[in-house]
Amino acid sequence: MISAAIKALGDLFSAELRSVVLKSVGLTLLLFVGLFLAVQSVFWFLTLVPWPWLETLIAIGAGLGLLVVFFFLMAPVTAMFAGLYLDHVADKVEARHYPLAIGKPMSVWAAVVTGLQFGLLVLVINILALPLVFTGVGALILLTINAYLLSRQYFEMAAMRMMSVDDAKALRSGNAANIFIAGFLPAVMTLIPFVNLLVPLYATSYFIHLFRQVRTSSA
Repeated sequence: MISAAIKALGDLFSAELRSVVLKSVGLTLLLFVGLFLAVQSVFWFLTLVPWPWLETLIAIGAGLGLLVVFFFLMAPVTAMFAGLYLDHVADKVEARHYPLAIGKPMSVWAAVVTGLQFGLLVLVINILALPLVFTGVGALILLTINAYLLSRQYFEMAAMRMMSVDDAKALRSGNAANIFIAGFLPAVMTLIPFVNLLVPLYATSYFIHLFRQVRTSSA
């Protein structure tokens, strides 16, 4: 698990993946810049009020709203965009570390659909879990949920490049505890602003390495 994490970190900053990282992060930031400008335009319109105290309340509310949006939407939106590149990342990682056993990529349509589905799932789960953050164990619950979702999604994606869907799910089920624990690393990363932009790409490489280790030990 530790070696997989270290290898994935090296992959993330490798020359082979630099352009993919820049494209994925750039698209996400471009979306949020557009969102920021849209909110600013609405804010400018709403500040045309005769009461200074209302202008102050609107400014505070807009600022807090943007913080919430950036914090909770950055990871899911990045996951959606990254879905366009995950197989490309997987190809690069496997060619770098496992040139004799490169997996079969999904179709472009399947990659897009998978990215959208997973991004929306993470978004919905995080919104539903948001009230729990304000409880004593809320942050831990949210972290655990994300660890499960991330570990399941990315491990099965890595496995399905080399085996059938049923075999991939069976391999994950047979090693569920270790794979779930491995999911806490990218889950923690999702809670760090701007670092969470890199989670889908990092998790792809991380779980490809983990899949290879699990498959070898299970053979």
